[in-house]
Amino acid sequence: MSDPIEAAIFEKLSALGPGKSIEPAEVAKALQPEQWQRMLPKVRTTALGLMRQGRLTITKKGKPVDPDDFRGVTRLRLPTEEETALALSRRPPEAKGELED
Repeated sequence: MSDPIEAAIFEKLSALGPGKSIEPAEVAKALQPEQWQRMLPKVRTTALGLMRQGRLTITKKGKPVDPDDFRGVTRLRLPTEEETALALSRRPPEAKGELED
């Protein structure tokens, strides 16, 4: 894992029990304690990408959010098997290379 934000998210989650969650601000504060507010949008963007890959769940009031339509206070947690399967089913099919003429 080369992305420090991604590494910090999973490090914090691995220290918790199953089903437990963290605030995105916790990750931002761990990475840049003095200017964590500047880091927060990057943490949220990384979390959204991880959710779309099925590797993370973003929740609001304890329920998974729609990755294409949410805002407000959220938390991050590891996904259930069902959430991973749903995220992967929403991904667009990968391109199979250039079309031949």
